[in-house]
Amino acid sequence: MKAIRRFTVRPVLPEPLRPLSELARNLRWSWHAETRDLFQSADPEHWASCGGDPVRLLGCVPPARLAELAADRRFLRRLTAAADDLRDYLTGERWYQAQPAGLPAGIAYFSPEFGITAALPQYSGGLGILAGDHLKAASDLGVPLIGVGLLYRHGYFRQSLSRDGWQQEHYPVLDPNELPVTQLREADGSPAGVSLALPRGRALHARIWLAQVGRIPLLLLDSDVEENDLGERQVTDRLYGGGSEHRLLQEMLLGIGGVRAVRTYCRLTGHPGPEVFHTNEGHAGFLGLERIAELGDQGLDFDAALEAVRAGTVFTTHTPVPAGIDRFDRELVARHFGPDAELPRIDVERVLGLGMETYPGGEPNLFNMAVMGLRLAQRANGVSQLHGQVSREMFAGLWPGFGPEEVPITSVTNGVHAPTWVAPEVFRLGARQIGAQRAEDALSVGGSDRWDSVADIPDEDIWELRRELREQLVSEVRHRVAAAWRQRGAGPAELGWVDGVLDPEVLTIGFARRVPSYKRLTLMLRDRDRLMDLLLHPERPVQIVVAGKAHPADDGGKRLIQELVRFADDPRVRHRIVFLPDYGMAMAQKLYHGCDVWLNNPLRPLEACGTSGMKAALNGCLNLSVLDGWWDEWYQSDFGWAVPTADGGSPLPATAGAEADHRDEVEAAALYELLERRIAPRFYERGRAGLPDRWIEMVRRTLTLLGPKVLAGRMVREYVERLYTPAAHAHRALDASAARELAAWKARVRAGWHEVSVDHVETSCPPAERTGRSASTATAELGATLGLRVRVGLGPLGPEDVQVQAVSGRVDEEDRITDPSVVALKPAGAPDADGRWVFEGPLSLDRTGPYGYTVRILPDHRLLASPAELGLVTVPPQDAGGDGAGVLLR
Repeated sequence: MKAIRRFTVRPVLPEPLRPLSELARNLRWSWHAETRDLFQSADPEHWASCGGDPVRLLGCVPPARLAELAADRRFLRRLTAAADDLRDYLTGERWYQAQPAGLPAGIAYFSPEFGITAALPQYSGGLGILAGDHLKAASDLGVPLIGVGLLYRHGYFRQSLSRDGWQQEHYPVLDPNELPVTQLREADGSPAGVSLALPRGRALHARIWLAQVGRIPLLLLDSDVEENDLGERQVTDRLYGGGSEHRLLQEMLLGIGGVRAVRTYCRLTGHPGPEVFHTNEGHAGFLGLERIAELGDQGLDFDAALEAVRAGTVFTTHTPVPAGIDRFDRELVARHFGPDAELPRIDVERVLGLGMETYPGGEPNLFNMAVMGLRLAQRANGVSQLHGQVSREMFAGLWPGFGPEEVPITSVTNGVHAPTWVAPEVFRLGARQIGAQRAEDALSVGGSDRWDSVADIPDEDIWELRRELREQLVSEVRHRVAAAWRQRGAGPAELGWVDGVLDPEVLTIGFARRVPSYKRLTLMLRDRDRLMDLLLHPERPVQIVVAGKAHPADDGGKRLIQELVRFADDPRVRHRIVFLPDYGMAMAQKLYHGCDVWLNNPLRPLEACGTSGMKAALNGCLNLSVLDGWWDEWYQSDFGWAVPTADGGSPLPATAGAEADHRDEVEAAALYELLERRIAPRFYERGRAGLPDRWIEMVRRTLTLLGPKVLAGRMVREYVERLYTPAAHAHRALDASAARELAAWKARVRAGWHEVSVDHVETSCPPAERTGRSASTATAELGATLGLRVRVGLGPLGPEDVQVQAVSGRVDEEDRITDPSVVALKPAGAPDADGRWVFEGPLSLDRTGPYGYTVRILPDHRLLASPAELGLVTVPPQDAGGDGAGVLLR
């Protein structure tokens, strides 16, 4: 019979065991091995059946066992030590507290998903895992962060396969009372919540749940509450589910409701209010509107409030393609804002103006969440150097007149939380070498450029570690393959072959990620005969473990999975290649630990970062990847391999059709070539001691050189130093008076900019020798200095409102300046009788070869974060005086 109502019965722990509850409710256990070991020792059998979840475990341990533990002095000593360690971790000074004064007192970090642990399944892929690692690293560093997200009652889907290999989705219901979260409550004990106004007098209510991630509070909003009608209760039903209006309401709740939740949490707990708001991708972009409304209630007009909000906002973009960005119809957004809905005090047209694609190449009727995120943030970044370059090109239309290299989007390359992803065996090996505390600090806080102590680890210890982890992976894979085939309808008599799946002595390749088409799950199947030869080679075989989920609405991705599953079902190779359904954090950890090579073959440059290879590298796994994302930035031939691309490395993806087909053909052939001629021979080659010396050296160099780079601790330190702290300083500088001043100045500059002009440019260059080019040419010697004199019109503006710059550098065949240097020119006296100003300055010729310069005028104000911020620039016309628009020196 089926229950008509479900509720959770919590265990009553004996008094000596009360600290277990505190340890279970703080998600630090998910990356703290000693705490996990303590829970496992409480009841090993139930620990395994509960999936390593302490909250579920405490609900399963029989009362007799609890009484036994309460009398076990050895267990109680371990419990006291774990509780004391957590207390020290939560209250002691860490990296952030040791930094100079001036850092933000509080930072709010918004993301639609957070991958903290499999016990809190609120993630779908890389964005959520990255957000979870960001919170954990912030906790380890002592950064005063508050995480903000949504609590999905179904989370992301569970994946299984039909008999013919087709992906099937299942959405188990999650009861918050069975998750490691607690409800935030008001002082009187009532549940804390937020509300949003909806059209036609309706409302969207949400409760606030708190997950404690070490030192970091994570606030999760849940709309499945009795105050809501059925439609509103389902707003937080599924991650990335539903139609456009459903997604819009999710993102309004995340952004607007999230700010209100942060204010409530700070009021109830005394946590410092955030000085910086960090938007992890565009989904939470509406948070800026709520903050503008807050400042409006304090007396600021929209323009001044916008400047104040921008100063303290950081926006991180994660997608290198427009299709990966949420975009809504203009009328849908308009319907949910204004007098009859949310934020009635803000004019709907001002709301729409923040997100509309009103730039060349945009679609004017679409509201773009990333565009709004960029317009509401004074600081923005991509998640690898290559992705920053792609983002500057993709969003260049927002800054007309500037080349992509000057678009104000920087890069902070992602990192991964090593204590979460490093195998305990790897940590123990490091602890034996340098001590447990130093090893823990190296993985969590980081700070060094190299881990040179790895050089002292004997070859045999490294190889034995890799063999042990590979054996564990083989055991895990066999268990999962058997379970997957039983789900597909196979009986015990059909599964005898599973005991021979994979071989702990064979080179093992891992490929696990989401399955959009650009990640090319099936590139390895391009030449099936050649792949079979690799899998079944009599002396140097390889074996491949594959996992991944396609979006429920992506039938193309599902077909890719089915194609690979059908190949892996072939009795000739099913012991050498497997597809594991239901990819998630728990499975991922085993794969990163046990694989020898991590494969990544996306269409370049569509992988923004690709952190799975980072996690593998921290376990001594070598990367085999297209030069995309982080691998483009840090690849070296002595610790991995780069798959050559058909375009020669150009950061432009191939088009569809024949060109894309040819590209896949070429790159698949390059992949097979690497595996056959370089990777497999090196793995199986043995030195004098019977060890694969050259392979071990590559593992050693991976750990030494890549290890410190790929840490989330390094990433969060970069955010603090390069983005959070400047944003906090800008926030403090933009009080109400300064915000009004800046808004008025911007309005004045925009209104008068059409009158700004470059009228004449003179130089001390020798007379030019005409060459037929549009600009003049001359010769000059390296080290010479040109004197520049520029006559400009500023209209209603003054010299204090602008910066006149000389931009110089080498020029290409089309006279475009490459790798430019910029020098500010200074005003020379008062305006002339025509109201024109003269600016002067020296130009040093510091490079040989074809060289050129031009001049330009930009707005300038002390409170701008970038001279490109307004998207305004004036350059000379082609007839601006005797020297033309610039001069070429050849």
